[in-house]
Amino acid sequence: MANTRSLVSASAATSPLTFPPSPRHRLRAVDRDEVARVVDFLPPGATWLPAPQHTLPALPGQPPMVGYLVLVPADQQPPVALAPPAPQAPATTGDALVRIDPAQRTAEVDGAVLDLTYLEFELLAHLVAHPHRVHSRDQLVTTVWGYGHVGDGRTVDVHIARLRRKLGTAHRGAIQTVRRVGYKYAP
Repeated sequence: MANTRSLVSASAATSPLTFPPSPRHRLRAVDRDEVARVVDFLPPGATWLPAPQHTLPALPGQPPMVGYLVLVPADQQPPVALAPPAPQAPATTGDALVRIDPAQRTAEVDGAVLDLTYLEFELLAHLVAHPHRVHSRDQLVTTVWGYGHVGDGRTVDVHIARLRRKLGTAHRGAIQTVRRVGYKYAP
């Protein structure tokens, strides 16, 4: 005879009263010699395969777990409808002068979207995220370009000059030079 164990709640286990069976499905552990009726739970057209043993979790001191892979045709909806993710407000950073939207990778100045290259955007986003903090050229190369970048501080100078040009004459002073050290963003 197969040994099955039903999972019951703590209140039902401590109560001497017997309750009628719930219409909901209960989880239960089965022995290897008991055949589970997986087919009853599958949507039409779906197939199932035993899961490879290396993909299943193992508990110390317990027998290995048994699992199944369920394959559903691509043109069918999943058996459980998932709720669509709640719309989130865009996570923009910045201030009244420069607004950075990292999800869309856009930067705006006075409502106008700037046309920035990848590194210009990364550099501006880093400076705007840390206002009034002085960054050395080496820090900016390490942070924005990464550890593998081969170059000198002059690369940062060129990109800062391009950013100032794209910010326009009214706002180019927001990126300030700190002599013999580096740059800072001061809105």
